[in-house]
Amino acid sequence: MERVRTLSALAAALLIVGLCSACSDDDRLSSDPISAAATSALDFTMTGIDGQPFALTALKGKVVMIVNVASQCHFTPQYAALEQLYQRYSARGLVILGVPANNFFHQEPGTDLEIQRFCSSTYHVTFPMLAKVSVKGDDMCPLYRYLTIRSSKPGAISWNFNKFLIDRSGQVIDRFGSSTDPDDARVIAQIEKALE
Repeated sequence: MERVRTLSALAAALLIVGLCSACSDDDRLSSDPISAAATSALDFTMTGIDGQPFALTALKGKVVMIVNVASQCHFTPQYAALEQLYQRYSARGLVILGVPANNFFHQEPGTDLEIQRFCSSTYHVTFPMLAKVSVKGDDMCPLYRYLTIRSSKPGAISWNFNKFLIDRSGQVIDRFGSSTDPDDARVIAQIEKALE
């Protein structure tokens, strides 16, 4: 009898695990009320790298490029091109938003203050940076849940320096992978079009 109860409990546990693994991204998103209520990529309040609240709604009316960044990555030199884009187009309404994340081989191990110092001293970054978050997995922040599940360009973040281009109304209009440089002709063309 004890063996039957043990087998029944094991079967129930396996059923629960199976049901949980079968949950869709939409199910996981709906359990996050912040992401579920969002209608644009700018409907989130994050924390700035300085520790202060950073309401993305303040960026409505701007063209925004959201980039998950890391300080010890093969793609880290893209900071320079991101800063050049920001300098070139910010007067016309482009905002680059750096989002540090330590999800890929621990390539962003520093504190927010260390990240801020590194970006400033090494790449002279002046565009806004957010506090370090997770951009994948169970602890993914609500902004990235929206970007990777709900937006018009869904899909998991593949590595550091994935780029989402957001139009003036907060909708994702394009997405570029890590190996696409920020100053690639395709990126520039999309920025120019969004800024018209």
